[in-house]
Amino acid sequence: MAKATFAAGCFWGVEAEFRRLKGVTGAQVGYTGGKTANPTYKEVCTDRTGHAEAIEVDYDPAQISYGDLLKAFWEVHDPTTLNRQGPDVGTQYRSAIFFHTPEQEREAIASRDAIAASGRFKRPIVTEIKPAPQFWRAEEYHQQYFEKNGMASCHLPGRD
Repeated sequence: MAKATFAAGCFWGVEAEFRRLKGVTGAQVGYTGGKTANPTYKEVCTDRTGHAEAIEVDYDPAQISYGDLLKAFWEVHDPTTLNRQGPDVGTQYRSAIFFHTPEQEREAIASRDAIAASGRFKRPIVTEIKPAPQFWRAEEYHQQYFEKNGMASCHLPGRD
């Protein structure tokens, strides 16, 4: 088993997408990359803790590669918007890959460089790639939020 940590905007939708992947054995939402110990959602939303809304993914490398997780990461958000995803604005919504091993770091950098060179995005990639710091699990009501609330997406009708 292995871990991967990603920040790609609102963590509810990101968690739901990663849970669908064969080989992902678990995912939890939380906060990472900031200065406040054991932050609450309310604190993170002030944009003063420095934390990103993130997901921590447990996966079986025999069933899914870290490279495949990176592909999913690039698909679930816009990595060209600094501190923003859709209507959500603030540093907690930044795009980031938090690596757990030197190999993950190498793969993340190569993946970012390949997606930047692909021409898929017209603006520069702003995704941070940093060592995985302490991950603070979010409050229980945030875990598997879509499943608990019968939702399929964060998108509001008429808004993309």
